[in-house]
Amino acid sequence: MNKLLVVFGATGNQGGSVINSVLDDATLRQEYKIRAVTRDASTAAAQHLLQKDIEVVTGNADDTQSVEKALQGAHTVYFLTATIYDSMLQEREISQGRRIADAAVAVGAKYLIFSTLPSIKENSGGRYNKGGHFDCKTQVEKYIRTLPVKSAFFAPGSFMQNFATNLRPNATDDGTYVLATVASPATKLPLIDITETGKYVSAILANPDAFQGKTLCAATGLYTMEEIVGIISRSTGKTVAYRQLPEDAFRKFLPPAMGDYIVHMLLYIQDFGYYGKNTEELVAWAASQARGKLHSLEDYLAENPLELN
Repeated sequence: MNKLLVVFGATGNQGGSVINSVLDDATLRQEYKIRAVTRDASTAAAQHLLQKDIEVVTGNADDTQSVEKALQGAHTVYFLTATIYDSMLQEREISQGRRIADAAVAVGAKYLIFSTLPSIKENSGGRYNKGGHFDCKTQVEKYIRTLPVKSAFFAPGSFMQNFATNLRPNATDDGTYVLATVASPATKLPLIDITETGKYVSAILANPDAFQGKTLCAATGLYTMEEIVGIISRSTGKTVAYRQLPEDAFRKFLPPAMGDYIVHMLLYIQDFGYYGKNTEELVAWAASQARGKLHSLEDYLAENPLELN
């Protein structure tokens, strides 16, 4: 009998990638039956999953009864928490993560896979203490590790998709472009095409015992800020430079609710590494475990051209 894999956030990049990776793998497709959980089963993305003969259910991570219903019969659960930059960010994410984990254990699930992040506060020795959007996920991870259930963790790096949104280079008066943050040009970002989440998670699904208790620090590789703008320049045919801004100047470009989170995150990455002192080794190991070729930043931009106007 197929094991029931329940995937939260099924219509998003992470959950959708996990689902596609299972469907595209003949062995995993035979081993797992998928139940997709989404907040709104009437959306076009949810209907698309139905067309793939996948069970789609409505589930709200803020509602215990809804979560318990979505998890009935689950063997393996992939889940994440939603980051919304407001005063309730940490409380909400910790509550969501613990609610799903507790419900999964209650219904008899055997294996949990959680989308986590490293602790900025712990890895920096308390120097950067306003990175709650990372730290709250670490707290959920720690809680899961105390539960009577096997577990593994997926910790994505910085999304390549961000270069089309909040890390998009801005035009200058002379026709060139600038990518500006508070971090130094030598700061290394571990980059991931987040639609490749499934290449990592499918490795866990294929051999869960081997990954029990382990974390996949998921990124294709590390890129300095200078390397990033060089790749974007070659991809777009535009001149793109990197500029490090003073903190006060950088904050002016951020919504007030995001300021502390983003500044502390970037300075932490600059000073301590995204995953801490062993970032390079952790990224290299995780990449070696992924099933299938991973997109480099060059590959990603070739398939998803960045339009700079």
